[in-house]
Amino acid sequence: MRHLLLATLCLFVISRSNAQNNARVTGNLQSNGNFFIADSSINAVGTPQYDYQKFGAESWLNLNYSNWGFDVGLRFDVFNNSNLLNPLASFNGQGIGRWYVHKTVGKFDLAGGWLYDQIGSGIIYRSYEERALMIDNALHGVKVGYKFNENWNVRAFAGKQKLQFTQYETNLRGMAFEGFIKPDSTKDLTFAPGIGVVARTYDDATIGQIVNTIATYNPIDSIGAQYNTYAATVYNTLTAGPISWYVEGAFKTNDVLFDPLAEKATGGRGKLRNAEGYTVYTSLSYAKSGLGITLEGKRTQDFSFRQNPFVTGVQGAINFLPPMARQNTYRLTARFSPATQELGEQALQLDVKYAVNKKLSLGLNVSEIQLLDGTELYREIAPEITFKQKRKWQALFGFQILKYNMEIYQGKKALADVKGQADRTYVQGLTPYAEFLYRFTPRRSLRVEAQYLDTEEEFGSWAFLLAEVGLAPHWLFYASNMYKVPHKDKEKYKSEYTRFDGIHYPTVGIVYTHKANRFSLAYVKQVEGINCAGGICRYEPTFHGVQMRVNSSF
Repeated sequence: MRHLLLATLCLFVISRSNAQNNARVTGNLQSNGNFFIADSSINAVGTPQYDYQKFGAESWLNLNYSNWGFDVGLRFDVFNNSNLLNPLASFNGQGIGRWYVHKTVGKFDLAGGWLYDQIGSGIIYRSYEERALMIDNALHGVKVGYKFNENWNVRAFAGKQKLQFTQYETNLRGMAFEGFIKPDSTKDLTFAPGIGVVARTYDDATIGQIVNTIATYNPIDSIGAQYNTYAATVYNTLTAGPISWYVEGAFKTNDVLFDPLAEKATGGRGKLRNAEGYTVYTSLSYAKSGLGITLEGKRTQDFSFRQNPFVTGVQGAINFLPPMARQNTYRLTARFSPATQELGEQALQLDVKYAVNKKLSLGLNVSEIQLLDGTELYREIAPEITFKQKRKWQALFGFQILKYNMEIYQGKKALADVKGQADRTYVQGLTPYAEFLYRFTPRRSLRVEAQYLDTEEEFGSWAFLLAEVGLAPHWLFYASNMYKVPHKDKEKYKSEYTRFDGIHYPTVGIVYTHKANRFSLAYVKQVEGINCAGGICRYEPTFHGVQMRVNSSF
């Protein structure tokens, strides 16, 4: 009833807006529909959608209204046999997924409802939405900001984090103080400093669950627990001509963490620990005369900051640790993506781009990620060359050299050899890829992708080919095929690694765009793998079926 009254009130306000000259109403609709086709040959079975539901969908409808200095928003969410929350299960629910009211009064900035915000780069606090991963950790509470002048401001917030259509019982509060400094005596030198603090208080039920778990340990392994944990950060962006340097250091007081790699006292893998934590992150960039260089570094220890130590994966995170590998966009280069390690990680990433002239540009990305003891987690070396012939055609050639710790990132061996060799921990792959874009006319184009992943680990080598025809401004047609290259010596490997040999994974789709509306329909056959967005990763099972997508803004 409360949600119904709120929705009615918002719709009433919007309906009155027609009489206001300065009123503004905007909105958008996103809807996904999946038809599931069971196929035991690629392991597309064993979930409710494949076995008996056959259909799943998700929809989000946003309405935003601005008038009299107020900004009001309402979002209605629908989940129908959805596998976004849990790829192996089915989730149903509908209701008000978000509402908010925002108003600026003089130097004050006031907001209430379900709120998104971020302190610094998000290391101690980030509330945001990532629908592809079913992340929506908006803060259900209030936020008050004060603007001292054009350069300095402070804001504070308090509330509870969202959990689908309910909320966690853990209480959060925090503040941030940020500014901008430009010395009068310098021309290009600026500073953008900031500090932030976030506090989390467990509810009685969570403390009880922690205490009951600790009680199963041997006395020597007892760790203790506390209601409150505090996280603080200091950050600054320095800009000097073509140079930009961001640095942030964060510290977290004692917190009960779940360590999946620790031996539990009662047997099995994983146990709770009580530890302080810290993260240091920096990014140094240079851009001038066609040359762009970015060097990033990060070191993290025991910086898992969650609603409670029993929620894992993409759910329940209060903060966001910046990823230290490039966001690959090609199908095979993105097959092995590294998830950020909250309990311990040290990493460097270098990205270089150089435009030799208007036709030729070069690129190189190098990433190295390790545990704090030096154990290698991820290494990627990826050079690229791009040729452009005016506006007629463009060609890109790249090569990925990869080393990926399958045991840490996915909890399984990269390869189990049945001929007496030791199990392998790492996937090591070489992936050449190319993309060619040709414009027949300003409205007619053809884009082709070709990729080949050469590896002996996991399922082995893959080949991928895509062709895309664009008929601007409305139509896009595409077709692709991902082919599992058979192992050269099947007798050498266990059947779990060879069962997909010789199988094709075709996709055929069509996209129609009209103004701010986009509609797509595709037949998809896709292998299982890891889906990542901004360093946040989760497993997605094999998909076989038909997908419909609608995105509309108004």
